[in-house]
Amino acid sequence: MNAPDRPTRTIVLASGSPRRRELLAALGVAFEVDPADVDETTAEQDPVRVAEDLALLKARTVASRRPGALVIGSDTVVALDGRLLGKPADADEARTMLRSLRGRAHEVVTGVAVILEGAERVAHSATAVTMRDYADAEIEAFIATGSPLDKAGGYASQDPVFAPTASIEGCTCGVVGLPLWTLRALLRDAGLDVAEPSLARCAGCLERR
Repeated sequence: MNAPDRPTRTIVLASGSPRRRELLAALGVAFEVDPADVDETTAEQDPVRVAEDLALLKARTVASRRPGALVIGSDTVVALDGRLLGKPADADEARTMLRSLRGRAHEVVTGVAVILEGAERVAHSATAVTMRDYADAEIEAFIATGSPLDKAGGYASQDPVFAPTASIEGCTCGVVGLPLWTLRALLRDAGLDVAEPSLARCAGCLERR
């Protein structure tokens, strides 16, 4: 007997990040992309509040123009010594950030929000990341690519050349920009039947649920 057809729901990712698009695809859902393009300036210094509040702001911004759609918002912040490191404004700031992170541990918090028909759900993933003792020349080569300017903390853990991280304790996908187990739980709570993440690393994730 064939299974009954399920009504389709438009899913919208409120982000233009190619990394988040790749991660969301690993849940096996069809989705559209509609970047929120919000002002991320905030006086708040608590990384969890910042990540969750900005994820909600992005989701609300897109939900307001996409009635009936399920909207996913996400935001990532890097916390070091009680300071939040956002996206560097220029090469000098990226250089300062990367030097301050070098050889040290810090926290990466990614907030995720799901909005459907006015109902808001929000959660976060927190991961401890330790950077390797990379050289100044490696920093300069990475900055020359332009890659640091659109990333919190000025780095990409998954960069195959710079490869700045020595260890990650927690959700690797959260560090990249979208914690898949956390998002899957929110989507299932919203009534979507979502498959487990297809990425091999997710099978052993500490946040698997």
